[in-house]
Amino acid sequence: MSDIESLLKRWQAAGVVDAETAARIRAHEATVAAAPERPDRSPARQAAAAGAVKWQGVTALILGAILLACGAVLFVSAHWNEMGPGARFVLALAMVAVFHIGGGLARANFRGTSTALHAVGTVATGAAIALVGQIFNIEEHWPAAVLLWAVAALFGWMLLRDQAQQTLALLLVPAWIFCEIGYRTDGYIGDNVYMGRLCFLWAVLYITFFLGSRRRTVQGILFGVGVAGAVTGVVLMLMSWESWSSQQSLIPFGTRVWAWTAIAAVPLFVGAFHGHKGLAPIAAAIGFVIALPWFYRSWSESYVANGVTTTYERSEPNLAAHALVAAFAVFLCWWGVKLVSRALVNLGITGFAAAVAWFYFSDVMSKLGRSLGLIGLGVLFLAGGWALELMRRRILAGMGESRG
Repeated sequence: MSDIESLLKRWQAAGVVDAETAARIRAHEATVAAAPERPDRSPARQAAAAGAVKWQGVTALILGAILLACGAVLFVSAHWNEMGPGARFVLALAMVAVFHIGGGLARANFRGTSTALHAVGTVATGAAIALVGQIFNIEEHWPAAVLLWAVAALFGWMLLRDQAQQTLALLLVPAWIFCEIGYRTDGYIGDNVYMGRLCFLWAVLYITFFLGSRRRTVQGILFGVGVAGAVTGVVLMLMSWESWSSQQSLIPFGTRVWAWTAIAAVPLFVGAFHGHKGLAPIAAAIGFVIALPWFYRSWSESYVANGVTTTYERSEPNLAAHALVAAFAVFLCWWGVKLVSRALVNLGITGFAAAVAWFYFSDVMSKLGRSLGLIGLGVLFLAGGWALELMRRRILAGMGESRG
């Protein structure tokens, strides 16, 4: 009250408040001071309290959804042989219906539980599609089953608008494309190259497109899947144009056209929604996947089995392949600086370190003795790790200054 009195006298002297207003302020403050303390019920305080336990609830929902799905699978598998085709069909449909109906009933009051149940229902839809095909012995183009599953996830995303359905849809659509291209290129020379190109382009799209998204769950899962897909794509492309038999032929021209549509045209179209920020990494990735499979050295090997001599081509990446992978990692780091993205900078630094370690293991260590190789490996990890960490900190510090 003493502080308020001094302020009121100053305001009255300056003519800001009159005597009547000053009296009302004194009466209000006296009432507040005499009232007992009550817990803070403000929206900010309630939101902070809710946030403090949010991760426990999310963890419980994720574990509950996984356990529920596993339990359903075990129950079905335990009783599958005891059921006739009709009972199996009804069980497959009921498995999907129960989860989605439960999610719908819980949506009004328990939004998190509803999201988890709907997610399990969408996952169960894929199992139901496979089971129905098995029940009725349907011999069909098998990637179509993945397409039906992706369509179910897309409808779930359209209807529910939650992050679980969006994540499933965004994972299943490229999974269907991957299965379709794999089915059509299987057995041809270069099938691994095209599958690797497809993996890498879509991985770069998912890593860069959702940076800064408010949907943290979608961004985090797709970023992690994108990193795994990029590594897988590089490994597949480095298999290059291997052929295991003289009977193998190149992928037909029409199939290659459709493959490049899925590899490059679709990611470019999606990336265009973010303008140059979305197109630049995709364009760089297209150049990368075009060049990488051609950087290799090859040789022929033959073997005799049952009196028949079979010749096949072997290949392995050359020095240019190592340099190209390291260069793309540097590009990711530079692009992360442009977008002020710590995640992309860290990924680029990690990718560069992995490229250097890969070169050492594949081209340097085998030429040294065991002891020298281990010593060199230790020096590489210590000195190289220290230098990269120092560079990473400087880059992140520069980003912080530019942001400020």
